[in-house]
Amino acid sequence: MSRIGKQPINVPPGVVVSAIDGGIIEVKGAKGVLQQQVDPTIMVEISEGLVKVIPVDPKKSKALYGLYRALIHNMVVGVSVGFKRTLELVGVGYKANVQGKLLELSLGYSHDIVLVLPEEVTVTTELPKGKSPLVHLECIDKQLLGQVAAKIRSLRKVEPYKGKGVRFLGEQVRRKVGKSTKK
Repeated sequence: MSRIGKQPINVPPGVVVSAIDGGIIEVKGAKGVLQQQVDPTIMVEISEGLVKVIPVDPKKSKALYGLYRALIHNMVVGVSVGFKRTLELVGVGYKANVQGKLLELSLGYSHDIVLVLPEEVTVTTELPKGKSPLVHLECIDKQLLGQVAAKIRSLRKVEPYKGKGVRFLGEQVRRKVGKSTKK
């Protein structure tokens, strides 16, 4: 059985967790509303300030109830606090500009890349003096935020020789040694 699935979820004040017909869990908070479809082999018990995920059929739902506990916990954290990711653009001439829901990136290609971001994701850019440009992403949905961040990162993966590319802030890059010539 899952150790994570056994833990109850603490619901902070200001957040309402409710069950809708059809196995849908809805979480409302200060930042917004999120919904998640729950497998019928999982029972979600909602009480004052606590949410518990209980497997109905231990054989079938053994692999799922830790997953649904984590998904519901992420929804509770998302509507109360939110999630943030920061990407760092490392390279000469790398830039990022935001115009509404459009993110324009200059990543060393012959053309600029323009991404249309989902409505739920808020993006800001920062250019600290003497450092690499930063792209800050915020969203209440952790999964959507991770997908958008991974899409931006995949536009210019970090190369191991010079370390140039798009990386998460604080990410460690394994560097390789270049060719050595014989003398």
